[in-house]
Amino acid sequence: MVGGRSGRKQRITEAFDELHGALAAALGAADGLQDAAVRAHAETLVEQWLRTEGLDDARADPALAVPLANPQLADVVARVEADRAAAFDPWLRTGPAALAELLERAAPLSAGLEPGRWLGQVGKADGIEEVPGLWRIGQGRIGQGRIGQARIGPATRAAGKSLTPPVTWPVGVPLLDESHLQITSTGDGRAQAEALVETLLMRVVSHFTPGLVRLHVWDVGQFTGVVPGLYPLTRSGLLTVHDPGRLSHLLEELSDRIRRVHTRLLIDGHPTLASHVAATGTRVKPWIVTVLVGDGRPLADEDHWQLQRISRGGLASGVSLVLVDVPVTLQAPHETVRLHDGGAATSSMTGEHVVVVPDPPLPRDAVTRAAHVLADAHEHGHARAFADLLPGPGRWGRERSVTGLRAPIGFADGMPLDVVLADESPHALIGGPSGTGKTNLLLTMISSMAARYDPDELELYLLDFKEGVSFAQFTRGRRDTTWLPHARLVGVNINTDREFGLALLQFLADEMRRRAEAAKDHEVTKLEELRGADPDGRWPRIVAVIDEFQLLFAERDDVTKKATALLEDVARRGRSQGIHLVLASQDVSGIEAFWGRPAVFEQFVLRIALPRARRVLGELNEAAMDLPRWHAIVNHDSGVRHGNEVVRIPDATARGTTDEVQRVLHGTWSAGRPEPVLFDGSRAPAVADLLPLLPAGGPPQALLGQCIDVAGRPATAALADTPGRNVAVLGADAEDAGRVIGAAAGSLAGQYPPGSVDVVVAPLLADARALLARFTAAGHAPEVVALDGVRARVEALAADVVARLGGASRRPVLLVLLGADAADPVLEREGIEALRRVLRSGPETGVHVLGWWRSVARLRSTLSVSATPDDVGAWVALDVQGSELGALVPGMMLSWSPRPGRGLFYDRAQHSRPEVVIVPSSEEP
Repeated sequence: MVGGRSGRKQRITEAFDELHGALAAALGAADGLQDAAVRAHAETLVEQWLRTEGLDDARADPALAVPLANPQLADVVARVEADRAAAFDPWLRTGPAALAELLERAAPLSAGLEPGRWLGQVGKADGIEEVPGLWRIGQGRIGQGRIGQARIGPATRAAGKSLTPPVTWPVGVPLLDESHLQITSTGDGRAQAEALVETLLMRVVSHFTPGLVRLHVWDVGQFTGVVPGLYPLTRSGLLTVHDPGRLSHLLEELSDRIRRVHTRLLIDGHPTLASHVAATGTRVKPWIVTVLVGDGRPLADEDHWQLQRISRGGLASGVSLVLVDVPVTLQAPHETVRLHDGGAATSSMTGEHVVVVPDPPLPRDAVTRAAHVLADAHEHGHARAFADLLPGPGRWGRERSVTGLRAPIGFADGMPLDVVLADESPHALIGGPSGTGKTNLLLTMISSMAARYDPDELELYLLDFKEGVSFAQFTRGRRDTTWLPHARLVGVNINTDREFGLALLQFLADEMRRRAEAAKDHEVTKLEELRGADPDGRWPRIVAVIDEFQLLFAERDDVTKKATALLEDVARRGRSQGIHLVLASQDVSGIEAFWGRPAVFEQFVLRIALPRARRVLGELNEAAMDLPRWHAIVNHDSGVRHGNEVVRIPDATARGTTDEVQRVLHGTWSAGRPEPVLFDGSRAPAVADLLPLLPAGGPPQALLGQCIDVAGRPATAALADTPGRNVAVLGADAEDAGRVIGAAAGSLAGQYPPGSVDVVVAPLLADARALLARFTAAGHAPEVVALDGVRARVEALAADVVARLGGASRRPVLLVLLGADAADPVLEREGIEALRRVLRSGPETGVHVLGWWRSVARLRSTLSVSATPDDVGAWVALDVQGSELGALVPGMMLSWSPRPGRGLFYDRAQHSRPEVVIVPSSEEP
């Protein structure tokens, strides 16, 4: 292809040299401007003749407006015109036809055909990658026209003659890889210039497979630019329109492109991108055609010099400039077109003596339709194919993560672009407003990584703080029973459960320390060395993806304080132990806890910015503001502008994409592996699901809910025969309280051998039929006490406790009070004192109370005088404010506000501070 293009270029040069020579000889340019000398001499003779005849004032006479019409000069003019004809006529016989044939060869199809012959065929030609040497802009004309007539002798015009019969031929200009184009206009020529640019760009993008040419437009006077007919291309990333005030950002982006091509691609001796393509047969970077539309005024000095640098290095890197009324002298190969009043033009390709008549503007509706066709073709073509990001047949799960993780997430210039999580770029920060494709990007990244590494090389922990279930698809569902073998934890709908994010960070910190200790035992320092020293160990790299992570730091409380400290620890030290964080957010600019710690932020070397993302990249890097939809900036250099890579992200949400990857991976790797733990903040855990997780051995455990942690442990209180082993549920909401107390009491039924425990149930404010049925089914005979019998039964139980303290039999007893404070009026002083005695001394004798009180104050009233908060060693607070709970945990300031389906659980035997738990579902055990 190089030889063909080189030969074609030489033929073009020779043909236009011949044209220039003929014109120069004909017009006297080759003789030291003979025409001008003759004309000047003739003017002098006319002046002398006028003075001799006393006609100095007659110059205003129209008849004398053309002095060369004077008969005295007829012989001189005739000789000049004869010389011209002798030089020019031979070229006229063959030159125009040769030029037309040359353009037909150099500008095939849309590059050179008349508009009516190619515009309607846009999108029907597939895979054309031959690079035209010329791109048609109009017709050259000699022998008529305002510009041409200006070059014709006055005598000839006055005589109504023409230098030659009018002749025309198509005119084109070089562009891609060969030359820049500089257009200037005067008067109404500006409209013609804009139409010429639109037609030229449409020819260029129509000629190649969609995606091989990317357009950028900047207009100093308009937000929308000069090519509105091409705007449908913006939706597929083929066209980017830049803000008038952001020229410096566009020039910096082009400079970065040139730098990347030279430092990353042209490292094998090829001087240009075109020669690299010719040698390899593959184009890995598209052409960039950048249109800059000025107003005739000079650019700022810095922009001027930057534009000069781009012009010098751009062609070798596939960057071509089209400048419209931008006054700059390009120091690089370029062609010029000057458009004048009246619509005529001149071009450096044909010389100043040829009138160029631009092709008429394309119909706007036809341009728009063609642009839509190209955009659709690009969106549904190779560049959007999710499957092209996946490994080839037989390559799934073959990569090793010893030195890091590498997987493509999209296409940069038509080729897959990898994101890398390794020691050099340990963590990733992703930002993008709602609707810009953040979830799609995360699904793409997860699927691409999982397809390359088996579950022993990669483990995934996935959290989504927003109200969505995007990550839930990686767990077993009702319809799709497959699950992602790499996923160990999936958390969805956790926007109100910030504690879950904290629990994940705590888990990662613990795992980091475990790995560090193992590395120390093997006398190594990082995961790569540990895997070499312990080849039989299982040391996968861990990737924790947290979407909308900013919600974890939304409040100024203990959760934020602890999460910030853990995040800093994991971010700083996790890299050496193969633990990588991927944090995604709609907007990271307001995360005070995050930005206030630069040591944390600096660890996130990999930055990915979706359209309009702010502060994700470097402070001065605003490249994401101009991104079209479905695109992202991938930067492995901490957001510094020169590290920008524009990537197009394919659709990973359609059927047959992420779901198909999971199906294949499940069939390959799921056997013998545990399913991922699913934490869904919108669903209450079922008691039946929590019971198998109760600790084995030891004293019976009262189930109170589910802990918000990575393992999904049940929240339990052990009913050992020690002081304080009673449980209180606090809150006015009868439904939630009934669920907690029902789970606690019902979970104990199966932990005692049948008939080995006495159960006394007082359903004072709630229905206990389901609970009684559970005890009965477990082989126990529960005793039901009504309100009028509570005092007598409590006093009898208090007497039994005293007897037990004296050495009597210690058969276990459970006293379940559903609405304990409702019994206060009937208990009276003696009954209340008996209940206090049971609470204080009962647990050490095997008598335990599970009670529900409707407020902290009512529990305090029950405990006052002869009992203390220590006598209720475990409690769950529901719709109770943290300030009210201070009486139960003296010396602590509790920041707690009631949340639906959540409770604050404290067991003085196992907690230093209360923790949030999830209230079990209403399903009875």
